[in-house]
Amino acid sequence: MARPRSGCALAAWLVAVVSACGSAVQAQDSFDDKTPNTRGPRPVQTSPAPAATTRPPVIAPAEKQAPAVDGGETQDFGVAPTAELRPTAQLHGPTPTTIPGGKVVGTRQLAQWMQGQQGQQGKVLLLHVVGSSTHLPNAIPATPASQGGRFDDPVQNEFGEYLQKATAGDRSRLVVTYCQGVRCWGSYNAALRAIRMGYTNVHWYRGGMEAWQQAGLPLLDASAAHGSRQQPDAPARR
Repeated sequence: MARPRSGCALAAWLVAVVSACGSAVQAQDSFDDKTPNTRGPRPVQTSPAPAATTRPPVIAPAEKQAPAVDGGETQDFGVAPTAELRPTAQLHGPTPTTIPGGKVVGTRQLAQWMQGQQGQQGKVLLLHVVGSSTHLPNAIPATPASQGGRFDDPVQNEFGEYLQKATAGDRSRLVVTYCQGVRCWGSYNAALRAIRMGYTNVHWYRGGMEAWQQAGLPLLDASAAHGSRQQPDAPARR
């Protein structure tokens, strides 16, 4: 499939490939070594169209405008960046606009990186670190990495093993973390944890699912793909 170039075409292209994008995102209490599921979850359903009225239809313009891609993701709350993990009890709140040792990626850039990723993992290792079955195409689950704590705690050790397998030991791999939006610290924590392990190409998608959806880009619902399957036992907590 040819890669689109314009913003409008990019959004349409991503919608078209949703059915080909699989994911293992699901409720997750701990890391596991399962490879992502190859069954494609269905797209998130949108609200049904309102009933027709007697009012004349609005004529759409000939040229569609490219979707808005900011979604508030650049909003500056005046919060200073920190190299320390945010406590788990304080993950909801305004976030900084930068992250020490990593980079912030916007919606348009992330969507461009994801073009052509028909498999489970392409050049972007996209980590879903929010407790929701709704997720971006091609994301794999890493929810425990959102926790606060220390850089030598069990979460860090397990996350390190998880990333080692997911990247095949390539610490230059393009890693992107995301959660709900600009008021969610979970993906910030996950990015910090990966950076501390020595990963050199870590990007924090600050806008998260909110910015992605506001840009008119597709989200998937993993619950449809996993609801009928019995989940494997999670590893025992240490």
